[in-house]
Amino acid sequence: MEVTIERILPGGLGLAHADGKTVMVALAAPGDRLRVHIVREKGSVSFASIVEIIEPSTQRIEPPCPYFGRCGGCDFQQMNYQAQLDAKVEIVKDCLHRIAKIESLPEVQITPAPHEWRYRARAQWQIDIDRKQLGYYESGSRQVCDVAECAVLVPELQNQLTRLRQEMAEDLLPTDARYFRAVVGDEGVALSAGVRSPTVREDPLHNIQRTVANETYTLNAESFFQTNIDLAPRLIDAAIGHASGETALELYCGVGLFTVPLARRFKKVVGVEDNAEAAEFARRNLARASLTNTEIATADVARWLDLECGGRAQRRRRFGSVSRPAKASASNPEIQSAVGALQIDFLLLDPPRTGAESRVIDGILQIKPKQICYVSCDPATLARDLRKIIAGGYSLDSVAAFDMFPQTHHVETIAHLTGP
Repeated sequence: MEVTIERILPGGLGLAHADGKTVMVALAAPGDRLRVHIVREKGSVSFASIVEIIEPSTQRIEPPCPYFGRCGGCDFQQMNYQAQLDAKVEIVKDCLHRIAKIESLPEVQITPAPHEWRYRARAQWQIDIDRKQLGYYESGSRQVCDVAECAVLVPELQNQLTRLRQEMAEDLLPTDARYFRAVVGDEGVALSAGVRSPTVREDPLHNIQRTVANETYTLNAESFFQTNIDLAPRLIDAAIGHASGETALELYCGVGLFTVPLARRFKKVVGVEDNAEAAEFARRNLARASLTNTEIATADVARWLDLECGGRAQRRRRFGSVSRPAKASASNPEIQSAVGALQIDFLLLDPPRTGAESRVIDGILQIKPKQICYVSCDPATLARDLRKIIAGGYSLDSVAAFDMFPQTHHVETIAHLTGP
């Protein structure tokens, strides 16, 4: 079947139409004329792979990575960098139109990465001990693609990958290892191994320190942290902007990447994080910055909001008005946070790729913050959640994209909303 690629869809596939079918083609570029092979069909949609490039797009380039097409990591190397940026803007706009049902969008600008290559400061490498293969999963499978050199890793991580491969060749790695996670600090690399039968950790993971926008954060290889450190300061600036006031609430706060700068802008900040180790790092990072105006609640975000909203309703029923609750305990999410009785000036959420649970969105709408900043690494789940927030009375003020993941279809997006 011959097709011409019209545009790139969310998920990174190229869209074409032929023989009355909608065809989605992997590793395509807009404007490509291709001969494709149908891999599978779902209703009127066919998923295809490229057999021959009949006429390449003007945006197509030769992928420099020898593992391109087999490794499941980078799926945009076939396009020049400007084409990658343009495709990501269209992906964001498509999701907001199609999923969020926003007809009149604010202009969507994308901030390019300072480095198209050698930008990745965090990585997870899969390992097949029996076959002595170490790298990333192959596209669409759990087979390990053996990678000797990865062009998107910062040099420190490439050196760590090389060392691990040497240890693998010498049979020095744990025989039950499934993967290795690594993160680069200001000095050195933190590494952790995932094993098939985890036991109680005998030795604590190595902690590293990372400086971003003049703030220093302590974390380890299991911590979530932004991958593209060069672009992270601009992401933080765009998320928080000139916001300031009495009270800020941050959901899914992690180790405190946004929490620390928020605490410099607001008189009172509460962060909520369900991972106990990340929450403890957040407390340590705030203490390092000598910031004492912030509480970190170790709690499931949806459950914390349920308690928060339930606590408000109960106080209203009992007293006819909202009084200030007791101070929260960082280790006990059952105790109401001090933010409970206050008007929240600014709420920031940075959920995982799956987005926020419906209970979380419902809780946000009950709390009624004056402003919301939603930081997302998946435009589709962002659009799904924005539709609910806008239906709750909020207006979308701005949308900005950041190319935190060059050579891939992934894009970080920041949406700002104002309450009714």
